Amino acid sequence: MHTTDTIPKPIVNDEITLTPKAVAEVRRLMATGNIPDRHGLRLSVKGGGCSGLSYVLGFDENPGDADKIMEAGGLRVFVDPKSLFYISGTVLDFSDGLNGKGFVFNNPQAQRTCGCGSSFGV
Repeated sequence: MHTTDTIPKPIVNDEITLTPKAVAEVRRLMATGNIPDRHGLRLSVKGGGCSGLSYVLGFDENPGDADKIMEAGGLRVFVDPKSLFYISGTVLDFSDGLNGKGFVFNNPQAQRTCGCGSSFGV
């Protein structure tokens, strides 16, 4: 008998979703890099990449004045308004399978993406 109770459910926020695997990998990176828990995960977008826009992940101690502040699995997540315009509705996952290891952005707004998965266009 198959039950959905054993399937991990994503951690949902207003505009961005982090899966449990993504949260676990962010926590691992923070521990490995000695990044204090008071820091938040910064999600942003910059111009460039083969499809026009690129995803950027980093850590900040404090949010900016205009940042949207979210919480996912005990992590603070900061997104500036310009980036939020392009990534609202995105599900951030982490893959460690045979097709490669890394963060995966499932962005419903992306009209085109490149093979590397870190560049998109709207």
